[in-house]
Amino acid sequence: MCEVLPIAKRMLTDDGEFYPYGGVMNEDGSITHVSAKEEGTDHPKSSTLIDILNTRFKEAAAAQQIRASAVVFDVLIKPPGGSEKVDAIQVNLDHRSDYSVEVLFPYSISDGKLLYGQPFAQQGDKLIFK
Repeated sequence: MCEVLPIAKRMLTDDGEFYPYGGVMNEDGSITHVSAKEEGTDHPKSSTLIDILNTRFKEAAAAQQIRASAVVFDVLIKPPGGSEKVDAIQVNLDHRSDYSVEVLFPYSISDGKLLYGQPFAQQGDKLIFK
């Protein structure tokens, strides 16, 4: 599912921000990128878009259409050993084999360049495959 991360990197470099999006690994092993849209607004809340993606992926998992899912969004988080919150790309990965992880990629933008800190991971919430 590493195919989903370059989109966030490109949008951060080009626009300084991005809306949540995702991707799935289909039963045949192919990857499909997935966007979410909230009808009636040009500036949806990130939490709404994340909910839309999670719901869509839960439905696909229940129908046994996907092997894995990834939801990608921007967060403020305190890295391990850190004292202050920093920007990070968060990727919530879920796999049908009962694997769930949140991978975080701290970043900053300086002079139009995207700079990365040390990535880290933590246990996911197992939201998609139940």
